Amino acid sequence: MGAFGVIAHPENRKLEPVERTEVLDQLARMLAHPLFRHSKRYPALLRYVVEHTVDGATEHMKERTLGIEVFGRSANYDTNQDPVVRATAGEIRKRIAQYYYLPENQGQLRIELPLGTYVPEFHLPVLNVSAPSPTGIVVVSPATAPVPASTVVAEAPTRPSRTAWMLPSAITAAVMAVLVLGVAAWRPWNAPSALDRFWSPLIEAPGDVLMCVGQPHFGPSNRAPVTGDSHDAMYFTPTATPASTTLRELYGLGRHHVALTDAVTLARVAGVLESHGKKFNVRGLTATSFEDLRGGPVVLVGAFNNEWTLRLTSTMRFRFQSSEGHSWITDSQKPGAPRWEVDSTKPYLTITDDYAMIARVRDPTTGRFVVVAAGLSGWGTQAAGELLAENRLMETLARDAPPDWASKNIQAIINTKVVAGNSGPPMVVAKYFW
Repeated sequence: MGAFGVIAHPENRKLEPVERTEVLDQLARMLAHPLFRHSKRYPALLRYVVEHTVDGATEHMKERTLGIEVFGRSANYDTNQDPVVRATAGEIRKRIAQYYYLPENQGQLRIELPLGTYVPEFHLPVLNVSAPSPTGIVVVSPATAPVPASTVVAEAPTRPSRTAWMLPSAITAAVMAVLVLGVAAWRPWNAPSALDRFWSPLIEAPGDVLMCVGQPHFGPSNRAPVTGDSHDAMYFTPTATPASTTLRELYGLGRHHVALTDAVTLARVAGVLESHGKKFNVRGLTATSFEDLRGGPVVLVGAFNNEWTLRLTSTMRFRFQSSEGHSWITDSQKPGAPRWEVDSTKPYLTITDDYAMIARVRDPTTGRFVVVAAGLSGWGTQAAGELLAENRLMETLARDAPPDWASKNIQAIINTKVVAGNSGPPMVVAKYFW
């Protein structure tokens, strides 16, 4: 890889037609690559800044302007509270580095997004760089360009001395060793992980993520039984709490209670969202309305304590059911197959297996992406949260999946071994993509 010369500098200079075509062709190649193709946010920002720069319109490259023009934020949005532009630009820089690390891309025109600015630079491999043209564009000469005959001077061939070539070779070897070690430590060429690919539809969706966690119910005074697919009168829908309810009574109704296993799952999912710069809100079942679910992407935690999970999954291939203390997951496409079941009437220390459902779907009712982490009991929910937060476990879900699984609906059933009341690692036992 040779030296690189800038062909779009200084700012506010419109590129010549040939140069503009070369840059836009390169942009199209990059955006067609899997590093960018499976995202909506990253191509949108990169395309905007490149197209405006080649037209000399770099005055638009301000964080607030980009937030408004590219991501549809309001004119007075708080860039500190909503760092969508900064977070997206940081990920673009990483993916650009990954793209150009690949051998087949190293000789291409380079589109860079330097740190500290949203104005991209465009580079070509060159040996010679001339003075700026009257338009302000630096003219580059590719390394393969022929040298004019008038500049060629005939010389008698000479053999370089052993010392003359050993020193440059030694220096080159040392520099390359340092570069290889540095790049190996950084590993910019890594493709998006299985965990990134699973969460990308929610991360890239507009709006904050709503995490709705199931809640237990301790009294009948303000809850009405659900009919239909819940299969059991023990499940209730939230209704308004009377204004006369005391604080003590409110706690007894379960509005401030969350199972510890569900809380652990919430914390794990929150960590994933935080690492991607995605904002989220947490609400209990009793405080979550259908209108809330339509406001953005959703994470549902819990099964039989979360009515929204039961409603969403009631028409899917894998479904929750329960009766007389038994709870299970069925495969609607294999009615005669054994079901994944837990008998909650047994002493809890004798239970050796729990099961959970993981799902990532676009809810046909709300049109929003939804992730489900729901066990037959708390052990299963906690194991589901573990898989949703660790890449090495997510890879077991991605194994043998369709190539485009990151954009498909997913359902999976996991098993966790229970020892003395503690759950073990999750194991995927069934999965379905559509």
